[in-house]
Amino acid sequence: MTRRPGFPWVRFHDLRHSHATALLLAGVHAKVVQDRLGHATIAITLGVYGHVMPGMQEEAAAKLDAAFQALR
Repeated sequence: MTRRPGFPWVRFHDLRHSHATALLLAGVHAKVVQDRLGHATIAITLGVYGHVMPGMQEEAAAKLDAAFQALR
């Protein structure tokens, strides 16, 4: 941890959390985030960070609908 004039106090853990959150919001697969964080299972990653992916059900439904439309 360091303090520099003009910068807020930031702990290493805060940077780690921001990193994981930004990746998930950018659409990076949770398995990749799990690997980067060193979590033993994807369940840990999704349990901690799953709240930042609220639109996943809608996105999945839209992709399935598009796949069925392509078959017509």
